[in-house]
Amino acid sequence: MQTLGHPINYLAPDVPPELPWVDVPLVKATPESLAGYGQLVDDYESYSIEIVTWPTQGWRKLDPETGNQGGTTQGIFEFWWEGEILYGHNQAVGDRYLLGWSTNPGNAQSQTTPESGRSQVLLWHANYHPDGGQLFFPLENTPFVVPLALPGDEVKPEDFIAFYVEGHQGLYIHPNVWHEAVFPLADRAKFHDEQGKVHGRVSCNLAQEFGVFLSVPLIY
Repeated sequence: MQTLGHPINYLAPDVPPELPWVDVPLVKATPESLAGYGQLVDDYESYSIEIVTWPTQGWRKLDPETGNQGGTTQGIFEFWWEGEILYGHNQAVGDRYLLGWSTNPGNAQSQTTPESGRSQVLLWHANYHPDGGQLFFPLENTPFVVPLALPGDEVKPEDFIAFYVEGHQGLYIHPNVWHEAVFPLADRAKFHDEQGKVHGRVSCNLAQEFGVFLSVPLIY
């Protein structure tokens, strides 16, 4: 079990080898369907990332023009499959992740398998950033899927919706919206990533808290 206050091992997640699956509905990302979650992006170089002002502890207010000057960090976010296991490397914050599997982790093989055999990602973890938004933009016109849930610490597996984004656009996710990177519809893909430099991260280990994996579809 994850111990409160201890770092999560994202490359060797503490999850059972098999759990029930909760199917996540898949919809096309449009300005209407993304309302409250984020926005589609056509040009990442000119897009402005929201930075959330640092919270205060009592009635005293922050001094003007302070508490939101940390800015953003950016870099390449790489994704790749090793057989039935999906990995990611976020250069902007220097983190590596095992994002999920195409079958129960106890059965997942690391040998190369045909891309067409992967119809889903079994997701074990989600997080949100209270310090700012996050932008993902495909650098190779790769379409992708991203599971999102609206803000609130009482999030439940059934709150998630998967959004399909066509490869010529990127996705901006508002602060406090639950997500877990993005899932490209290719063996490998690179994305431009930009997010708050503080990199506050609030996590939910779905496997531990709810005893399920989220089944996020990869076929639209």
